[in-house]
Amino acid sequence: MRIMFLIAAINCLVILGADVQNAYINARTREKVYMITGPELGSNAGRPATIVRALYGLKSSGARWRDHLAAIFREAGFTNSKADPDVWMRKAQKPNKFLYWEYVLCYVDDILAVSHDPRAILDTILQQVTLKPGSIEEPKNYLGANISKCTVFDGNNQIPQKQVWTMSAQEYIRRAIEEVERELKVNSQYLPKKIETPLSSGYRPELDFSLELCPQMTNYYQGLIGILRWIVELGRINIMVPVSMLSRYLISPREGHLQQAYQIFAYLKQFNHPALVFDESEPVLSTDHFNVCDWSSHYPDAEKKVPQDAPEALGHSVVTTCYVDADHAGCHVTRRPHTGILIYVNCAPIIWFSKRQNTVESSTFSSEYIALKIAIELIESPRYKLRMFGIPIDGSTIVFCDNEAVVQNSTRPESTLKKKHVSIAYHRCREAQVAGYVRIGFIKGMENLADLLTKTLPGPRLRKLMEYVFHWKRAH
Repeated sequence: MRIMFLIAAINCLVILGADVQNAYINARTREKVYMITGPELGSNAGRPATIVRALYGLKSSGARWRDHLAAIFREAGFTNSKADPDVWMRKAQKPNKFLYWEYVLCYVDDILAVSHDPRAILDTILQQVTLKPGSIEEPKNYLGANISKCTVFDGNNQIPQKQVWTMSAQEYIRRAIEEVERELKVNSQYLPKKIETPLSSGYRPELDFSLELCPQMTNYYQGLIGILRWIVELGRINIMVPVSMLSRYLISPREGHLQQAYQIFAYLKQFNHPALVFDESEPVLSTDHFNVCDWSSHYPDAEKKVPQDAPEALGHSVVTTCYVDADHAGCHVTRRPHTGILIYVNCAPIIWFSKRQNTVESSTFSSEYIALKIAIELIESPRYKLRMFGIPIDGSTIVFCDNEAVVQNSTRPESTLKKKHVSIAYHRCREAQVAGYVRIGFIKGMENLADLLTKTLPGPRLRKLMEYVFHWKRAH
C-alpha cells in the first residue's frame, strides 16, 4: 500500500477507493452445502435447502469471494502480481502516450484503484458487484490509517512542488487512547502528563522485577501491545523500539511493563501529529560516501538477482536507500545487540525493522556487521516487489552504515576479515556489493536515521530524527 501511494505521486496518477456491498454473497459456493430450514419458512420448515451463495460464516466463503473477484479482474485484462497476489495490474496509456501500469489493490471488500482514470476500473467492477453508495472517492481511511494529501515544498521551503499522499494513525490512536483511559478510570487512574519519551528515562524492561500480572491483566497487556504494534505499522516509527522491547514479555508481563505501556499511550496522546509523507522526489546523495574499487577478481559469480518472469518496467524509475544501525550489547540481561533498519523508496519510508539479534556479539564491529547482513537480506524483498510491480529501479540500493570499519571491510577488496565468527556476514555483504544491487557507504552516527530503531533516545534527539523521517520541514 505504501509503495502504491508513492507510485501514484511519481507517475501523477489518481487513487480512488470503494467498498463492496455484501461482498461474500456475490460469489457462488463451489462445495455442496445445505441447511435444514426453520419455522420462518412456514410449510417448508424442516426441509433441506441448498446454499448456492458464499454466505458469511461458511469456512470457504472468503476463498470463493476472492475467486469471484479474480475472475472479474482477469476478464478485464488484469493479472495479479507474483509478489502480492492481491495486487492486480494492467498496462495503460495516458492521453499524452505515457505508458505505465495501473493497479487495483484488494483487501477483502476494500478496493483501491490506481490509474489516470480509476473510475473506469471501478465501473468495470460495478457491472459484476454492487459498491456501497458514496464509497467511491479518494481514500480518507484505509485499514485503520488516515489517508490525506499534503503539499511538498523545495529544500528552502519556499516553492511548492506538488501534492503527495500521507498516512497517519491519528484516528486509530484517538480511539485506542479513549479505550485505555476508560479502563484506567475504573480504577481511578489516569495517563501520565507532560512526558518527553515513550518510556521512562533509564527504564529497562529486562531489569523490571515488579510483581507479575494476573491472567486477566496479562490478557489486557497483550491486547495493548497488539494495538501498539498496529500503530507502528501505520507509521508511528518513533515508538517501535519501546514496543519491541515490551513485546518480549507477552507471556509473563509485570506491573512495571504495563505502566510503561500506559506511558507509550500517554506519549502518543501528547504527540499525536506525525504523518508519513510519500515524497516522490529523489534523495540528493554525495558520492563522497562511497569507495570506488576494482572487484574483477573477487566473487566472479556474483550477479544481481533479477526475476526472469518480471513484467515490463514502465513509468518513472525509483531509487532505494537504506539506513542500518545496531545497538551493541543493548539488552542488559542477555547482552544481545538490537538491529534497526529503515528502507526508503525515493524519499518515502517504506519498510522499518527493529529487532534484537539472535546472538551475543563480542564487539561493536561484529554486531554492526550482523545488522548490515540483515539489512542486505531485507533489501531484496522491496527490490523484488518493485520489479514484479513493473516499476523501474534506478541503480543499486544505497546503504548507509555508521561503523567505518564495517564499511571499509565491505567495500575494499584488500580488506581482510579478522573476526572469523562473522565470516558469513562478511562475505554476504561483500558479494552483494560486487553484484551491484547494493552500494555501501559511511554516514556519521548523528545523521543515521536508523538510530531511531535501535535504542531509546532522549526527547530532543528523538524529535530531531523524527523531523527527518517524517519530512515535517518540507510537507504542509
